[in-house]
Amino acid sequence: MIQINVGIGDYTISQNPETVIKTFGLGSCIALIALEPKIRAAGLMHIAMPTSEINLEKSLEKPAYFVDTAVPLMLKKMSKIGGNNRGEGLIIKLIGGAQIADFTQRFNIGKRNILALRKCFWKLRIPISAEDTGGKISRTVCLDVRNGKISITSSSRKSWII
Repeated sequence: MIQINVGIGDYTISQNPETVIKTFGLGSCIALIALEPKIRAAGLMHIAMPTSEINLEKSLEKPAYFVDTAVPLMLKKMSKIGGNNRGEGLIIKLIGGAQIADFTQRFNIGKRNILALRKCFWKLRIPISAEDTGGKISRTVCLDVRNGKISITSSSRKSWII
């Protein structure tokens, strides 16, 4: 088994059934997972912020850091390996977007990330098939490329699958 770790603002897409893609410590960040059953591909992005307006330079260096640049990048990369260029057939799942360390709810980054992703996929007419978002827990996500199984762990509860 090959494990690929995805850091903040990074992503990976794989068609290798021996691959497991993992990202750690999702607080307000969101793991965007795209499964493309026709070409047996899976991708994971670790998105930190809802909009690239706050740092256009960073969006060029790390487009997966922002919702508004990450989603088009995922569609483009999936299309390059044989997926539909409009995202038809993609299975989209979202994990994360918690309210951590922002006790006054002044910034609401997690909530803003969730809403930005929902809006983006709504505009594209791509349904989100599953979510494990919000709350006050940090999550670690593990995606098995072979079968698309997603397991989530958190220090505050047993692991679960979506």
